[in-house]
Amino acid sequence: MRLPGTRYQEHGWEQVRKLLGSCSLQAFRQMDMHLLLDSAQHEALLDAYVDTLAARLRAGERLARAEAAGNSYGDSVCELALSLAFELHAHPTFWHAFVATLVAEHARAGAFWSDPAAEAALRKKVNDMYAGLRDKVDADNYMVATGRDCTPNKIYTYRMLDTAWHALAQLFEDGASHRERLAVILDCAPGTMPPEFRHLKIGACQAEWIIRWSETQEHYTGAPGPLHTRSKRFSSLKNNPARIAAMLAEIGDYEELSSNQDSADPWREDAGEAASWLEDYWRVMDASEAQEAAGGAAAMSDQILPAPEMDDSESSCEAEPADEEPAPAVHDAAEVATALAAEQSIAAALSLPPRYLEMARAAQDTASWTLRVLHGTTLPIRLAVYHTLLGPEDDSYPDAWLDAATGELPTLQQLAALDGISMPTLRKRRNEAIARLHAAHTGAA
Repeated sequence: MRLPGTRYQEHGWEQVRKLLGSCSLQAFRQMDMHLLLDSAQHEALLDAYVDTLAARLRAGERLARAEAAGNSYGDSVCELALSLAFELHAHPTFWHAFVATLVAEHARAGAFWSDPAAEAALRKKVNDMYAGLRDKVDADNYMVATGRDCTPNKIYTYRMLDTAWHALAQLFEDGASHRERLAVILDCAPGTMPPEFRHLKIGACQAEWIIRWSETQEHYTGAPGPLHTRSKRFSSLKNNPARIAAMLAEIGDYEELSSNQDSADPWREDAGEAASWLEDYWRVMDASEAQEAAGGAAAMSDQILPAPEMDDSESSCEAEPADEEPAPAVHDAAEVATALAAEQSIAAALSLPPRYLEMARAAQDTASWTLRVLHGTTLPIRLAVYHTLLGPEDDSYPDAWLDAATGELPTLQQLAALDGISMPTLRKRRNEAIARLHAAHTGAA
């Protein structure tokens, strides 16, 4: 959802939230949390928390999740997380409310922040603090941008209506499967929904449709819609379609006004290609300088580096050495640059960050038991093992292993492509690796 002045209401918020949560847990481990019990220390703790959190965020700003787009205005996930963390100084009431919940929990369960099993509860409290701060900051910026009054609750209401519209739009997209419900929502005969409804924009949505959608939620999904829960938060809206219509129209008008940043103009594609070319260029130059410093100047003089080529044949990819930990096994700067460029091309073609494999390798725990047992297998195979045993999303995964778009490990299809092998081969090697882990665990036991 876009509104004037807001920055935290779009698709990237989920990644901002996760980044703030994980880095906050790291910051708390570096702080003396028992000082929370002394009210005189709360302001000093706020300063220490923000400084430590900012340092943790900056330390990981080149990871895939941190570099991902946080909104449609060009802010990265890391930039949004940093700016929101600094907003705690301007709005310390959110920090004090957060501290109060920790003190209350301490009175019930003791120093729970020292218990690894309580990390999920601590992360939830951090998420609640930043969710409230996000809406406060966006509400203030909305008022500056428009000159109209706005509260955090109103921002929350805008977001609810935007979410409701997108849920309704999904029903429109699959109208054949939801004919009866759409007939109730649109107040028409079943099966008479015009085709143009599938491409309807939010500004053209009628308030009555949102009200009837909410009213039918419980019957079709088992959970009441936002306008029909016992909560009083939105109860006034279901009797005020004019207000709903005005808010929907405002969301639609601003999205239409700002939609130019979503256009796929040719110059945008050229800009992306130019950025990738420059990145490759500087990497090749760095590799050349390193080679010269190592005494290979004669070998590198007047050498033209070949353009990266991708070999789609599985046999040639499988002929590479299996253990790829430091970097592709090549012998001079030209081959390093070519291999890295090819690797980045594959990652980019899979909608992953170009340096995904580099960063994922660097994030491995070299002392881990799993890595020792699976020594000799490629990184994509090991990630496929984790994908199968732990699932695509787990808090133990380093951020560099995750696809920034989903917050999960790449799919098995993506991992197969990264390894240059087919899906059947990936499954075979993954199953062999899992069998090795089971055998090693059984032998150790």
